[in-house]
Amino acid sequence: MVVSLLSIVVELPDLLSLKDKRRIVHSVRDRAIRKFKISVAEVDLQESLTFSQLGAAVVSNDKRHGERVMHKVLQFVEDLVPGRVHDVAIHSEVFD
Repeated sequence: MVVSLLSIVVELPDLLSLKDKRRIVHSVRDRAIRKFKISVAEVDLQESLTFSQLGAAVVSNDKRHGERVMHKVLQFVEDLVPGRVHDVAIHSEVFD
């Protein structure tokens, strides 16, 4: 079993409230879950008005497949988010 993970920090400039930020983050999260059948959550920076850290995970039987999915998710988020993407990490862990 292989668990592939994506950690990404998104900058969301020009927002006026946490409510606006949460609306954007929830939309990105929900769309990524539906499109890629993965797990996604806002894992840190919940109280920051301009930054959000998202974590995504997929379980598969092949490291390359899992990391390929995470790269597609990254591209999807970059295309969808109105801000910039920072601090991206993709990692796979193999469990026997």
